Amino acid sequence: MWLPLLVVGASLLGSGVALLLLLWKKDVSWRLKGQKRPLGSLLSHYLALRVVGWLGRRERQRLEKDTLDIKRVQEETLLKHIRKNQNTEYGQLYRFAEIKNAEMFQQRHPLTRYDHYSEFIRRVARGEENVLIAERPSILAVTSGSSSMLLSTRATDTEFFMQGIAVGLHAMLNTFPETQSLQKTAKLFYTPTWQQSEAGIPIGINSSTHNISRHMLNLYSTPAPAFQIPTEPETLYIHLLFALKDPTLGTLEANFASIIYYAFDVLRERWQELVEDIRQGRVNPQLGIAADVREKLDSLLRPDPWRAAELGAQFEKGFQGIARRLWPDLNLVITVDSGSNSLYGDLLKGHCCQGLPFYSPVYAATEGLIGVNLWPGSPERHYLLCPRSMFCEFIPVGSLEELQPQTLLMHQVKEGECYELAVSNAAGLCRYRIGDVVKVIGFHNQCPIVEFRYRHGQMLSVRGEKTSEEVFYQALQRAVKLWPGAELIDYCCVESGLLGHFSGGSDPHYEVFVELKGVRNLSEDQRYKLDRCLQEDSAVYKSFRLKGSIGPMRVQLVGGGAFRELHSHMLASSSSSPNTFKMHRVLRRNEFVQFIQGKIVS
Repeated sequence: MWLPLLVVGASLLGSGVALLLLLWKKDVSWRLKGQKRPLGSLLSHYLALRVVGWLGRRERQRLEKDTLDIKRVQEETLLKHIRKNQNTEYGQLYRFAEIKNAEMFQQRHPLTRYDHYSEFIRRVARGEENVLIAERPSILAVTSGSSSMLLSTRATDTEFFMQGIAVGLHAMLNTFPETQSLQKTAKLFYTPTWQQSEAGIPIGINSSTHNISRHMLNLYSTPAPAFQIPTEPETLYIHLLFALKDPTLGTLEANFASIIYYAFDVLRERWQELVEDIRQGRVNPQLGIAADVREKLDSLLRPDPWRAAELGAQFEKGFQGIARRLWPDLNLVITVDSGSNSLYGDLLKGHCCQGLPFYSPVYAATEGLIGVNLWPGSPERHYLLCPRSMFCEFIPVGSLEELQPQTLLMHQVKEGECYELAVSNAAGLCRYRIGDVVKVIGFHNQCPIVEFRYRHGQMLSVRGEKTSEEVFYQALQRAVKLWPGAELIDYCCVESGLLGHFSGGSDPHYEVFVELKGVRNLSEDQRYKLDRCLQEDSAVYKSFRLKGSIGPMRVQLVGGGAFRELHSHMLASSSSSPNTFKMHRVLRRNEFVQFIQGKIVS
């Protein structure tokens, strides 16, 4: 009786499996772009896209619902965080258990900066439990550009991926359908150097690593052994080698546009070595990497004289639009190209990556996820705030110098206004001023949409005038257009008080170091045009100049490659990683000032 049913069932099952395989093959075939890859690699890549797409749709629906009642969702987020930590020493100090709403929290807890937490974090690093948060942190996250450490937990990592990465990638896949193909991504990532606290807690950057995302490696052109290389120059060489080897590459990705810009800079210098490696099917014997890593990488390479010839021919034509010529099927560049990285983004779009769309999926900091970009096709970098990530407060820019200014909540901010962000997260920070100034450019339902404007700590001020990076960069861009043949490569500023006898004048002023392409010198009149442009853009700066309280700006030209060298020097002098480093537009350490002074050519 059961035998016929089993036969029919097996037949149906076999037909079902065959149908699924046929559908999978049909779905995959259009995505391949001529690639030849192992079945396991393809399947892993395909499933990763499917899973992230599904998660992204689910989280986007949740986000849409949350934006309809932003006040309630933000208060739920706050109470969830403080309830979790209410029995810690810190929670008892501020009586978290008694807090019933956001207003009570604001009344009971002051706005804070890092020094408020430093001793608590040192105690956690030594192994004390239940001090600031109820759980053991997953890492002690080093903040970008400093040696300060913040706590990070698995919960904050999960919410970053679910609410940020998954939602952003869902938006990307919908806006750029070609990214649904199974083309690989050249992800320029450098394995950070990890240390340990006295209690054995890892100390490092709060950024994804190949160990955390090993299951995602099939998406990338760089093979796993490369992530065992500890040094930046050697890792970058291998990133470039395996990216060049793949003519069907689909995406370039890095945390910041500066990373991609410097990668093309190295490619310009070393393309002949890389082409020769592809021709011979080997890793450059002069490259300083461990023998076992070299052996693994060499095993993945085969001589490819046809691809080498194709690459060589494109390099000989120059670097204008080189990315699309090296990889004709390249679809997208994923990177942060706003704020201090807008200069590098502009350089890439105007030269090496000409014609390619750029997308910055998330707005985040060491403190946590802040916003997600739901508009990948827009040239503007606008982010919808993520109401379930952190509890956010907004300090009006007119009150930034106050110790305890009044704040607004997410449902109280106004379109067109600028605010400094203060956040309360699940990892122990409460009403923490992160220094980012954002502008509210609109709303999605009730939720604010913001754009990053500048870092409060990177303002120029020799007489209390507070010139932001944004205002200064706009003036510099206008001035460069008045310098015939000049193209801006990089810049930084120094307040004259740091310069001592080198300042060249008694009145406080800005010293500006610029790296230009196309000109070797500027006349005094040309240099003074930058001062004039800033006066036109900043009424406050102009008033101080007219009164004589601030002297004229001094413009110093530095040699080619000076900022790349400064970048390397600053990294070597700090605990930052190449993955998270951002060029300081205002130098405040004498060591860095003296370094860039040594590069002056005019």
